[in-house]
Amino acid sequence: MLRVGLTGGIACGKTTVARLLERQGAHVAYADLIAKEMIQPGGAAYHGVVERFGPEILDPSGEINRMQLAAKAFGTPSRVEELNHIIHPAVIARQNEWMAEVASKDPHGIAVVEAALIYEAGAEKDFDKIVVVTCRPEQKAERFANRTLMSLDKARIEAEQRSRAQISDEDKASRADYVIDNSGPESATQQQVDRIWQELKKLA
Repeated sequence: MLRVGLTGGIACGKTTVARLLERQGAHVAYADLIAKEMIQPGGAAYHGVVERFGPEILDPSGEINRMQLAAKAFGTPSRVEELNHIIHPAVIARQNEWMAEVASKDPHGIAVVEAALIYEAGAEKDFDKIVVVTCRPEQKAERFANRTLMSLDKARIEAEQRSRAQISDEDKASRADYVIDNSGPESATQQQVDRIWQELKKLA
C-alpha cells in the first residue's frame, strides 16, 4: 500500500484536493478530525490540553471549545508549540494505526492523510510520498473568511497568525514529491490531481 501525506498552508485547499483524491478511489483520513477526537473528553490529549490551557477553554458540558483554545494558543508561538507537543503524538499514532488498518484491507490501495502540519510534526517519515497544495497569498485570507464567516480583515490577521506557526509554503513545496497549485478554478486543480493520481497508482 502507498502512504501519501497531503499538506499545505492554511486555506490553500487541502480538503478540496483530498476529496478529489477520494473520488478517484483513495482512502482518506483527515488529521483535523482526528485531532478533534483526541481532545474530546476521554481522548488521548484531552487532559493534557486542559491542564496546560486552563478550565476556561471548556464549555459548560466539559468539552473543549476549539475557538477559545485557538484564541489562547495561536497568539503566541511558544504556546502553539506547547499545544502541538500535546496533540501531535496522539494524532500521529492514530494516523499510523489507520494506515495499518487500510493496508490490511487493501494491500495495493492508496492511503492519504490530509494534515496541515506534516513537516512541522516531523511526520513526513511516515509517508512514501508527500503532496503539497499551494495558492496565492491573498487567496488564503479570502478563503479563510468564507470558511469561518469572519470579516476579511479579521480573517487576514488570523490567517497570518496561524501561518507564522507553520513552515512557509515555499519550503513545503521544495520538500514535496508533488505540488498542486490551487490558485485557479477547480477544473485546473482536478487536472493536476488526475495526473498525480495516475502516478500514485503506478507506485501502489
